[in-house]
Amino acid sequence: MNESCELADRRCKPCEGGVPALELSAVQGFLAALDGWSSDGRAIEKTWKFRDHYETMAFVNAVAWISHREDHHPELTVGYAQCRVRYWTHAIGGLSENDFVCAAKVDRLSA
Repeated sequence: MNESCELADRRCKPCEGGVPALELSAVQGFLAALDGWSSDGRAIEKTWKFRDHYETMAFVNAVAWISHREDHHPELTVGYAQCRVRYWTHAIGGLSENDFVCAAKVDRLSA
């Protein structure tokens, strides 16, 4: 099983702050397990393209379901036939394992 599948099988852990954001080496390790995600060191993001608005909205609703189940919510930028998903852990002002867990779960939607 690859690292991405392992991430997608994990659950988010509650984060109330007071813990440091991931170090750059950890971010790079988690990022290597994902397909097509990029990072500015503070957040991770990926953009999906679709045939039409209906497919885009179906994807957005599926991401919302993941967000609700994991209690970890991304920033979504939605257009007619595309959606950008951006994760970071607001409580710590940077990246946590939760961001990568949710990213892996979102990747499963298009697998």
